[in-house]
Amino acid sequence: MKDVIIIGAGPVGLACAIEAQINNLDYLVIDKGCLTNSIYNFPLNITFFSTPDLLTIGNVPFITTGFRPDRIEVLNYYRNVVDLYGLNVKCYAKVIDIMDVKNGFDVVTEPLHSSDSLYKSKHVIIATGYHDNANMLNIKGEKLSKVSHYYKDAHQYHGMDVAVIGGNNSAAEAALDLYRHGANVTLVHRGSDLGEKVKYWIAPELKNRIKDGSVKCLFDTNLTEIKTDTIVVSSKGDDGPVETGELGESQELKNDFVFAMTGYRPDIKMLKKFGLNYCKDSLIPEHSEDCHETNRKGIFLAGSILCGIKNNSIFIETGRFHGKKIIDYIVM
Repeated sequence: MKDVIIIGAGPVGLACAIEAQINNLDYLVIDKGCLTNSIYNFPLNITFFSTPDLLTIGNVPFITTGFRPDRIEVLNYYRNVVDLYGLNVKCYAKVIDIMDVKNGFDVVTEPLHSSDSLYKSKHVIIATGYHDNANMLNIKGEKLSKVSHYYKDAHQYHGMDVAVIGGNNSAAEAALDLYRHGANVTLVHRGSDLGEKVKYWIAPELKNRIKDGSVKCLFDTNLTEIKTDTIVVSSKGDDGPVETGELGESQELKNDFVFAMTGYRPDIKMLKKFGLNYCKDSLIPEHSEDCHETNRKGIFLAGSILCGIKNNSIFIETGRFHGKKIIDYIVM
């Protein structure tokens, strides 16, 4: 039986593993994808807002070529941390259940390449974040193959009519990158302006491209339907912006691809499956502020899974310290 099983091999999960190793605990990190899977799936050309020192874990220095690291530098850093510490990580094994047993838990997985599917542990730390669970628009056509809630690279969209839905950082970066690579971009945002948290080096250029018409922007507008060759949008009426799915002043636009950059949330189905309580409004899981223990004694939460729908409140730079709080409590 392990002392600790950590679900999630992102920066926060790895920080938890380092704390467990420092305290001589027998641990295992399990992830359904690759190492730092969410960061791997970030846009190829993304530049992080955080500086390298705010992304470090395990007191391992993070040296970059610029003031802020890019995706490749971040991936290289965390991979090197795993190698330096020799962390015990099992990738491509999805945890599907956590069952109570005497003195601990049975952690059941669906492994990709091995027959090992059951692990026993005295404690479990869940550090799965929220990036794998997009906020859905819940409109007709959202499941068409031309629609994605994740943006990776612009090359394949050269000359295409592309709609980007949203007005915060992910949408702004995607719209600008697509424009730079020759796509015909329409930004559709239900708000009256770009979000306040758009990176300061992104917002001015995008606003200039909107001003000169290089990027078409529809503020106070909602996407109401996605069709094979078009999208239907509904703009502000006399009574203010319409809600998603409602009809206001409607227009149909030619469209090849849609990127719905509408944000993400914790995996509520997983929380329910594991018997973890959460607030129905905020989606914040029930947990102790001191040690992050949930309503199931022995199961803890770390990182951005704790922030519910307020997913601008916990980042790597803050979540990386959760592991010490949890492990200190476990060994106390």
